[in-house]
Amino acid sequence: MGRIKQIRMVAGIVRKGNPRALPIVALAGVGTAAVLILIGYLIGAIWGFIPLGILGGFLVAMILFSRFATTAQYTAVEGQVGAAAQIMQGLRGGFTTTPAIAANRNMDVVHRTVGKPGVILVGEGNPTRLPSLLAAEKKRISRIASQVPIYDFQVGDGEGQIPIRQLNKKIMRLPRNLRGQDVADLNFRLSMLPQQLQMPKGPVPRSARMPKPPRPRMR
Repeated sequence: MGRIKQIRMVAGIVRKGNPRALPIVALAGVGTAAVLILIGYLIGAIWGFIPLGILGGFLVAMILFSRFATTAQYTAVEGQVGAAAQIMQGLRGGFTTTPAIAANRNMDVVHRTVGKPGVILVGEGNPTRLPSLLAAEKKRISRIASQVPIYDFQVGDGEGQIPIRQLNKKIMRLPRNLRGQDVADLNFRLSMLPQQLQMPKGPVPRSARMPKPPRPRMR
């Protein structure tokens, strides 16, 4: 029942983002099943092709539904601070993501994920301010992990930046430089670094600004 409720919730999001998505999914599933059953009828093996057609139609429908759901997810978070962190937290293959390890008052923010490629830093915000923020974080990490590859990317639609829809694919294509135990050791060492700034979970409106620290009281 929990899985069915989750699918219904995702279907509602998909329908809201693209009203034609669910009809396309249904037609693709039914069409695939019909074609396979027709093939079975023509070759005289219809009873064997009926379950094959149902299974094939279901698989095609689920693949399309998954793609539409992924697109709807990207559309929902695109353009919001914290969107890259949400995508990174969904990475598979032993990645450990820490959102907002560094940020400034203008809501430029750097997220970190650790996996077999090494350390991957992803920046969100103004492309003219992010390089210095990323460079400072790379320098901080290299002090305790000097032999580990460190990659850095900027998310956005500007020149030299990666669109949020391609971030997952970009990270998964990086070379595997570390073994499983090396990744665990690296995570332990990085966990000892003090957090410079902790961002709220989830997307944050771009218009928001970081609060100013309180002024010291004079006695």
